[in-house]
Amino acid sequence: MRSITRTTTAAAATALGAGTLLALAAPLAAQAHVVVNPSATAAGSYAVLEFASGHGCDGSSTVSYTVDVPESILSVTPTLKSGWTVEKVMVDLAEPVEGAHGDVVAERVGQVVYTAGTPQPDGYRETFSMQVLLPEDAAGETLEFPVLQTCEQGSTEWNESAAADGSEPEHPAPAIAVTEATGDAHAHGDAAEGDEHADEHGDEHTEQAEATASTEGTVDVVGRVLGITGLAVGAAGLVVAIAATRRKGA
Repeated sequence: MRSITRTTTAAAATALGAGTLLALAAPLAAQAHVVVNPSATAAGSYAVLEFASGHGCDGSSTVSYTVDVPESILSVTPTLKSGWTVEKVMVDLAEPVEGAHGDVVAERVGQVVYTAGTPQPDGYRETFSMQVLLPEDAAGETLEFPVLQTCEQGSTEWNESAAADGSEPEHPAPAIAVTEATGDAHAHGDAAEGDEHADEHGDEHTEQAEATASTEGTVDVVGRVLGITGLAVGAAGLVVAIAATRRKGA
């Protein structure tokens, strides 16, 4: 009986240990990627994409990241990063097209290269971002941004697409899913929201200021009335006291 109990306990412990390792392996595997976090994904809108990585190439420090920009994206504005140099690699379009502002575009940013002034050690997270204008007709599509991570020793290409069954490849390319347009064409996301919030807060501050001014005005008037009333009562009391004193003297 004790043997059966010990066997059952050991099997349970083994299963628990395996489950724990699987649970830990999933986040660790996710950390070993170059990931992208979009601030907005609506078709036809500007999105600030933040790429992040916290590992090197088999322990070797990272010296640069090269991001490939999808052909359908014609407007790219990389964000400057302290301690890193940023380079836009331009490529010619097969045919000139009309840009977002009505101008003629004959070339686009094909790659953005971030090079570290001091190599990024393995196990330390770095982020870099860029603003892109998502295509107006890309709703429902998944746009991939393959990244070449170059290290002091070796390199890794994060350029593999997800399998048909949805399983993740060994070196997945950072990707975003483009959603339906919001109706606000070429909205600059944060800036537009910031203006809207500023207007809302401005109205709130105005209402609060008016309410405060009104309250202060009311309090000021009441204070003056009470002050005058107090002076009147004090004067009346003084008169009564003088009269009483004169009566006693008489």
